[in-house]
Amino acid sequence: MHDIQVENEFDNCRLDRFLTEKFKDMSRSFIQKQIKDGLVKVNGKAVKSSYKLQSGDNVQMSICEPKDTAIVPENIPLDIIYEDSDIILINKPKQMVVHPAPGHYSGTIVNALMYHCYDLSGINGELRPGIVHRIDQDTTGVIVACKNDKAHRCIAEQLKEHSITRTYHAIVCGHLKQAEGTIEGDIGRHPVDRKKMAINVKNGKKAVTHYKVLDTLNNKYTYIECKLETGRTHQIRVHMASIGHPILGDTVYGPAKCPFKLTGQTLHAKTLGFIHPTTGQYVEFDAELPTYFKELLNKLRK
Repeated sequence: MHDIQVENEFDNCRLDRFLTEKFKDMSRSFIQKQIKDGLVKVNGKAVKSSYKLQSGDNVQMSICEPKDTAIVPENIPLDIIYEDSDIILINKPKQMVVHPAPGHYSGTIVNALMYHCYDLSGINGELRPGIVHRIDQDTTGVIVACKNDKAHRCIAEQLKEHSITRTYHAIVCGHLKQAEGTIEGDIGRHPVDRKKMAINVKNGKKAVTHYKVLDTLNNKYTYIECKLETGRTHQIRVHMASIGHPILGDTVYGPAKCPFKLTGQTLHAKTLGFIHPTTGQYVEFDAELPTYFKELLNKLRK
């Protein structure tokens, strides 16, 4: 039995959307069926999926969360930047999901790592072995995975303290007037579209992004570097859109149509630096820009 109190940020939210947000491993259709079957009650009464919640409501759900599905190791080529007995760093390509989730139980970084590595840390459970942090499906670049729990705890603590170096390269729409700047604005779940994030919303978390112009591209686009002081979901995408310069190709936070044939946003995790869990020394790793990104830069510079 799950007993949940509705927070202020979910005021006037549909019941099925609320539960989908709370239980990310459950599909919305699965939750709707449980509501229809009377396994979910609000303030002691059975209601419909479309029921609008109010802050302070009590939601009781008499179902168990789906159990993890065993991961099948897959012989998927990995672009390995560095590897030792503690960590492995990958240059992730576009359209590759980091770990298994509903709709993506194969072809992920984790499936590939399970084939490549004998052991991975188990702190994040069966579906996310070795995974300390993630980047979006259509964001490319460097990501680190841990081979043991000691390394996992060490890097996870650095992420929590925001002491890790995380630098991204991106192409944004428009011409940035300032050569560099800082964007601050709490980021949280969008109040209407729960699949999106938004800036300056109730119960948002502190988010700080530092940007620097690397090149102007025909005064229509700008090539920038972004350094994360914090690491919120979709942080760079939300922050750049908030100042009127969404990332090129980002149809979620930018224009619905893109003048180029792109698959998602032109965002690349370029550099990742942290204290090595065993040596105690600062190490930094760089991921080469993907071919499509370099070709687009050359095209826009003409």
